[in-house]
Amino acid sequence: MCIRDRVFTEADVTVVTPQLRTGPSSVATADGRITVDDGSSPPLAGATLRLPATRGPAAARNAGRRRVDTDLIAFVDADVKTTDRWLEPLLAHFDDPRVGLVAPRVTGEPASPLDLGHDAARIRSGTRVSYVPGAAIVVRAAAFDEVGGFDPSLRFGEDVDFVWRLDEAGWWCRYEPASTVWHEPRRSWRERLRQHAGYGTSAAPLALRHAGALAPWRSNGWTGFVWVATLLGAIGPAALAALGSALALGPKLPDVPRSASFRLAMLGHLLAGRQGASAVRRVWWPLVGVGAIGSKRVRWIAAAAVLVDLRATPTDIAYGWGVWQGMWRHRTWAPIVPAISAWPGRTPRPE
Repeated sequence: MCIRDRVFTEADVTVVTPQLRTGPSSVATADGRITVDDGSSPPLAGATLRLPATRGPAAARNAGRRRVDTDLIAFVDADVKTTDRWLEPLLAHFDDPRVGLVAPRVTGEPASPLDLGHDAARIRSGTRVSYVPGAAIVVRAAAFDEVGGFDPSLRFGEDVDFVWRLDEAGWWCRYEPASTVWHEPRRSWRERLRQHAGYGTSAAPLALRHAGALAPWRSNGWTGFVWVATLLGAIGPAALAALGSALALGPKLPDVPRSASFRLAMLGHLLAGRQGASAVRRVWWPLVGVGAIGSKRVRWIAAAAVLVDLRATPTDIAYGWGVWQGMWRHRTWAPIVPAISAWPGRTPRPE
């Protein structure tokens, strides 16, 4: 049951924007927000405050928070455009005192990893909405202070780390697509690919800080067996395992019609395949590429993964390039390790 605390309005929100000068005529947005110049040279005209050197968006947001005296803070990047009433659907969530952060839907670049779809959700690692970008978020000041704000040591992924630390501290984080903002896409493919490679470099430090939260593919044992058998060409055993697991789900869901539970199980297998294709494009492609040199089957796997989402393939590959750079730098394989849960019907061993 939701415990109603108070009703918030836009007067309870201060907008903070970290900004780095990107051209000779760059100026700060003059609409009453707090603009933090992240060490631009020459300085950004009209900024509220300026950092002496470029330290990244995390440090700039933290500096801006110190100028805020309202209960809520809206962190909005300089390349994000909002509408007049974008805050309304977000503020309603803060009536519940357990809610620490709410994020709108971020649109802009086609197939953008910032756009998390049209279904509202709680934000938690390992779920459908496991993160939200810091391009536009509204945060309760008390929650921000409790977890110590953003980690300035992270140049990328500081927003993901921030949300996960809020969740770990017991704050609820919500994704609310009823509010939509526009994120200006990079002007060229070269800039776009460089941006996605930068995103990828955050995977290694995030995986080391939050063990298991960044697995590229999540599955239970049955689904894992189905897809491994399929990829090895053992179609018969794969089909039997898929059918058996779908039939076995019925008794575990006594309140759900058997036909519905069967469809649910089969859909789970299919969605796991789509997730696996994404993992091939995003983080496993160097391994798949090596395997494809000597294996026709692996070449077919690579082609199928690309065809599942042809439009996203260039930026996925760029992201993966960044992931492998980060793994080399941090000496870890964690970002590419899948997470396989216990077999349905079995109790996991206590840790």
